[in-house]
Amino acid sequence: MKLYRIILPVCLLASLPSLAQVFTNKEVGKKNVEAIDSIKQSEYPYSLPIWGKQATKAGYSLPYSAGLNVQYFWQRSDLIISNLQVGFNNGPMYNLDGLVRFDKAVATASAITVRPDIWLFPFLNVYGILGKSKASTDVGFGVWIKDSTNTEKEIFSAGSLVKFDATTFGFGMTPTIGVGGGFLALDMNVAWTDVPQLTKPAFTFVFGPRLGKNFKINKRKPEQTLAVWAGGFRVHLNSSTAGSINLKDVLPIDEMGGKIESANAKVDNAQQQVDAWWSGLSQAEQNNPVNEAKYNAANATLARAGEILNAAGQVLTNAETATVQYSMDKKPKDMWNFIVGTQFQINKHFMIRAEGGFLSSRVQFTTGLQYRFGL
Repeated sequence: MKLYRIILPVCLLASLPSLAQVFTNKEVGKKNVEAIDSIKQSEYPYSLPIWGKQATKAGYSLPYSAGLNVQYFWQRSDLIISNLQVGFNNGPMYNLDGLVRFDKAVATASAITVRPDIWLFPFLNVYGILGKSKASTDVGFGVWIKDSTNTEKEIFSAGSLVKFDATTFGFGMTPTIGVGGGFLALDMNVAWTDVPQLTKPAFTFVFGPRLGKNFKINKRKPEQTLAVWAGGFRVHLNSSTAGSINLKDVLPIDEMGGKIESANAKVDNAQQQVDAWWSGLSQAEQNNPVNEAKYNAANATLARAGEILNAAGQVLTNAETATVQYSMDKKPKDMWNFIVGTQFQINKHFMIRAEGGFLSSRVQFTTGLQYRFGL
């Protein structure tokens, strides 16, 4: 069952953020009259953004039109897995829903991302994403079956920590506008996370609205500013994932023989109890729809558990070359979390940023350095 512990971080890695650290700012207020006049009278010397000259004449202070951003990102998140199916050596796929339960599934990831960007319009930043990631997942799970009273009991449990690397690539855009001395940014991006164990990269869509304000902190250095913001962070993942992996990479082969044998014995014992309970019922009790439903449900669960355990036991005879195929649906436990952030602009070329997310099952932190120049 280490298969779960390999797949889970994929969902997490797919949500690597990459958002605009700069924005179009409109100077307002009597104390900024001199700055407003200076902006309106200046000649905008660059080709981008489109309509940059018109925005400058209207009093908007534009950032340099191109930039390169390097970010470090850390995140921890809970995920929900459903419709899990597993097969061996390209054989029949077995549905594990109702048999396997998670008592813990905590995925952690860290990444370094590089994002080149340009301001296409004064109100629209577009960018690319390229990231290298490291992830780990701490998972606890158990296999459950039903007894003669239709009560579920655990026959197998395990847990471990698995680590792996991945690559993320994508693109995004950030519509933004200066509003009353502040700014509104609506960051959104799509990304694909490539993991060797998956048949195709995992897809994600991230939406992050932010509302903030920019403060000048040094009168002698008007380009030196501090921005603060708050907003939300929403992650949507593609619901279906499939792949194939070597059995020896996902199962502790040396231990699995004994564990499968023990689990099979428990299934046989449970089947005997179910049969004994059913045989002890009168004909009228057996015809009772409630008892009949309990009997059929217990038999179905035990038969499916036995079939899967037998299939897993057979492939252990040639475990070195055996493979495991899988498919599943997954989603974040919470799609939204709250974020707060700040950015220190040393000058119009260099910015340092930090942002944290919390108030849900997902916790994250981002920090980065950006260099900007005119095109």
